[in-house]
Parts: sequence; structure tokens; C-alpha cells
Amino acid sequence: MAQGRGSAIFATVLLLGLLFQCENVWAATFFVGGAGGWTFNVDSWPKGKTFRAGDVLVFNYNPRCAQCGSFVNQQGYDTCQASGGSRQFQTGSDRITLVKGGNYFICTFPGHCANKMKIAVNAL
Repeated sequence: MAQGRGSAIFATVLLLGLLFQCENVWAATFFVGGAGGWTFNVDSWPKGKTFRAGDVLVFNYNPRCAQCGSFVNQQGYDTCQASGGSRQFQTGSDRITLVKGGNYFICTFPGHCANKMKIAVNAL
């Protein structure tokens, strides 16, 4: 009898583990800006798309650009300024996993954010 109960507990734990992994399987990958990549006038790219927490945004751009991307808060997005604690990305092909709620990205190279090299994504 104890062996049967142990098997049921094991099966339950296994099922719960698989259930939690399903969220990662269902995550979508989006290439920011489509074929054009992370560049000027990309701010309207998210329109019409549905994003979920766990989805991945891929930022493709010239890796020689040392200030091409920063994960900021809404104030940083609105003012085109990254705070000292902002997460920078600079590999040329960065993968950022979305969190639930507002996700804001800007280019911190002078003039780029003002030329709409920024996006705001709301993840469900």
C-alpha cells in the first residue's frame, strides 16, 4: 500500500513538473523590427502583436554599436534616457525574455532614441 501511494506522489510531482515546463515550450520568439532589425523608426513594430511573459525578443544590429540597446523603465522610455541600473545589451544579436507587464527598450546612442529606435511591449 505504501508503494502505491509513493507511485501516486511521484506521478503527481512529475505531472506538475511537466506542466510548469509547458510555459517555456509555448514561448514565442520575435525578431524586433522584422527583416530590418533593431533600427530607426522601429517604435511601431509591436503594434498588432500579442506578447506573453516568457516570450523572447531578438535584437539584431551591428555589434560595433556599443550603446545600441538598453532595457529601461517607462520613464527611461519616455525621456530616452537610461538610468545607471539599466540593463545594457551589446552582442549584435541579443535575446531578451519578456516579463509580465511593461517592457521598454531604447537605443542610448545620441539621437537614436529620438529617431524612434525604441519599443514598448506589454506582455500578458
